Amino acid sequence: MKQAVWLAAALMMLLPLGKVYSKERSERENNTLRIMSYNIRNGRGMDDMTDFRRTAEVINKVCPDVVAVQELDSVTGRSGGKDVLREIAGLTLMHHIYAPAIDYDGGKYGIGMLSKEKPLGYRYLSLPGREEARALLVVEFEKYIYCCTHLSLTEEDRMLSLPVIRQVAASANKPFFIAGDMNAHPDSEFIRQLKNDFVILTDMEKPTFPADKPDETLDYIAAYVKDTVAFTRISSRVWEEPAASDHRPILTDIIFNLGKEVTLRVLNAKGETLKRIEFIIDE
Repeated sequence: MKQAVWLAAALMMLLPLGKVYSKERSERENNTLRIMSYNIRNGRGMDDMTDFRRTAEVINKVCPDVVAVQELDSVTGRSGGKDVLREIAGLTLMHHIYAPAIDYDGGKYGIGMLSKEKPLGYRYLSLPGREEARALLVVEFEKYIYCCTHLSLTEEDRMLSLPVIRQVAASANKPFFIAGDMNAHPDSEFIRQLKNDFVILTDMEKPTFPADKPDETLDYIAAYVKDTVAFTRISSRVWEEPAASDHRPILTDIIFNLGKEVTLRVLNAKGETLKRIEFIIDE
């Protein structure tokens, strides 16, 4: 009988600890973000077969919270009148936003974004590109802003895009991330200049193109440098997908840093509380 009583008491003592652990784990999960970028080449793989389902399967395997997507047709003749991003959104059960860069084959060609969370708002801006116009898609979520772009093949145009990107980042009131096919190598002047204002979150030593035998790094995920105190990078990788597109997907996991609530008490000689001060400090 005594053993049963002691066992019940021990279990009761453990319950609060379990609740605390569960709360901490839930907070961590709610503040963890998996960011992905993928140039899907309009769903056309290295075998020259267009297969939206295969593209969606890659995204579903990665299981991201948000995806910056490049090279997207919208109701073009080339894509049989289909809205490519909408097709993939339906297969991944994600929200989608499209930003056209140019008119093409009876429709549009551009970039887009997929997300589990419903965006609060978005806008897109034109960027220079002498071979074709480029775009910058800016999407706002509850805790952050994520941008997608697919920059010009010409270094001069990429450099002209930098002031636009900097201005958008500087005006953001939340942690700001940008990703996409930058069409620039890690040792290029563009990437060197980009790193003055942004921290590259992905591994620049891991090539992303071509997908079957990658030997060039063209795809990046970056964060505005002033916002790096707001989160901690957990990991990053180039996803090993050699067939679904001519680029490999990239991803990074971050966790938003939570502030700690601190309470100070002013005591008298008897140890009685005269005043209590509560404030929050960043970890």
